[in-house]
Amino acid sequence: MPGQTFAMGDAHDDGVRGDGEQPVHEVRIPPFTIDATSVTVADFRAFVDATGFRTDAERFGWSAVFHLAVTDPDRVAGRMHGTPWWLGVEGADWAHPGGPSGTAADDHPVVHVSWQDAESYCAWAGRRLPSEAQWEAAARGGLPSKRFPWGDELPAEGHALNIWQGEFPLRNTADDGWVTTAPVRSFEPNAYGLWQPVGNVWEWCADWFSPVYYAQSPVDDPRGPATGSAKVIRGGSYLCHDSYCNRYRNAARSSNTPDSSTGNTGFRTVAA
Repeated sequence: MPGQTFAMGDAHDDGVRGDGEQPVHEVRIPPFTIDATSVTVADFRAFVDATGFRTDAERFGWSAVFHLAVTDPDRVAGRMHGTPWWLGVEGADWAHPGGPSGTAADDHPVVHVSWQDAESYCAWAGRRLPSEAQWEAAARGGLPSKRFPWGDELPAEGHALNIWQGEFPLRNTADDGWVTTAPVRSFEPNAYGLWQPVGNVWEWCADWFSPVYYAQSPVDDPRGPATGSAKVIRGGSYLCHDSYCNRYRNAARSSNTPDSSTGNTGFRTVAA
């Protein structure tokens, strides 16, 4: 990625106020490198094979799986409060995304990894998680203030990214070809060569999350608040649908606690 100054944040007033996508503010970052794709299942397996690492989901014994992706209904331990389409499934982890009888495909993004798991992978790989500003600059692909990595509008055929089609959360028509994750090199890369920075899976960033940080952000290479309780996630996922979540945009932000893992969150890495 070239060093650049860009307008960070929601220039279209598309976001939820509580997500803190505004004010739009000038950010200046130096050059850096970023993975062209989300870290894959094969990438993560190499790390596990080399280190014997156990993820938070494996240690806890369960992880959050979308109800249509469950492969082992007898292993469902409960529903998530407020989001009943998320089920706690015993034995769900990075290698078994739907439950213990499922198998993750090597060319798909690794999921069921917490922020802490992603940090451990980065330490092994000699990389790090992107700052939120680095992530947004890379996703934008050099196109200033656009909604998406390719421009402001979704293409007419709707097949530029992996999001939900149909009636959420009951029926996914899979018009884009995928009910859950897609292979990391699906669709088309943006102008910087990044595949699927929006849609497919949320991606962890290094920063602590604050909905008021943008009003306080420094111009030069911002790295988020000094403390917090949740970490930033970016890009949306295969579950995004305009009926409840339009966070498959360059400026969209959300968060989760550092030990949380779900079937729609992964990561990619950077280096200076």
